Amino acid sequence: YFGGYEARPMSAMRQRIAEHMVISKRVSPHVYSVDEADMTGIVKLRERSKGEFESRYGTKLTYMPFFVRACVEGLSAFPTVNASVDGTTIVLHRELNIGIAVALDWGLIVPVLKNAEEKNFLGLARGVNDLAERARAKKLKPEEVQESTFSITNPGIYGGLMGLPVINQPNVAILGIGAIEKRPVVIDDAIAIRSMVYLTLSYDHRAVDGATAHQFMAKVKSALEGWSEEIL
Repeated sequence: YFGGYEARPMSAMRQRIAEHMVISKRVSPHVYSVDEADMTGIVKLRERSKGEFESRYGTKLTYMPFFVRACVEGLSAFPTVNASVDGTTIVLHRELNIGIAVALDWGLIVPVLKNAEEKNFLGLARGVNDLAERARAKKLKPEEVQESTFSITNPGIYGGLMGLPVINQPNVAILGIGAIEKRPVVIDDAIAIRSMVYLTLSYDHRAVDGATAHQFMAKVKSALEGWSEEIL
């Protein structure tokens, strides 16, 4: 130590996060793929629907259930992204249990939305909001932070353009969602203003190769850009 400083011991939670991250980096050879998706249609749909959605269903309409639904499509098409590694065995999980990182004042926790493939849009929205609220209120049960098969983290809500997240063990992949912001893009040789988002996939090269990762990302992108599901 030198100069002026304040020394703070790590909390028990911060120590666990530190151990988890170090193990992940040591165990998984991390590879990163970046794509971007045009969210204009979903942004407009949310803007015109969020008031009625909240009054009808009693839960907020955020962007997260749209991303979860898109990941369900991607994971269903490319099951090696929904896997874990046990020695020299790749375990493909039938359930799509999606961990969603929630930032807390005292650290980070990843509650798990179990069997996301079975839920309709309202079920996803309610599940995401419920887990986040109870995480912040310290009311999660132990089983609600276990058995994830894939994870999503959303630094974009804090304005982050993109990030390269550390894989949440024992998953083999995690999706990072950047800020949704208006940018000029070229469409049919003309410049248009569209609401765009950067998507980054961190994946474990022991189980997932670049070709699979980019096909998974293309599926997620097409699900977001071609959104047709009714939400009301």
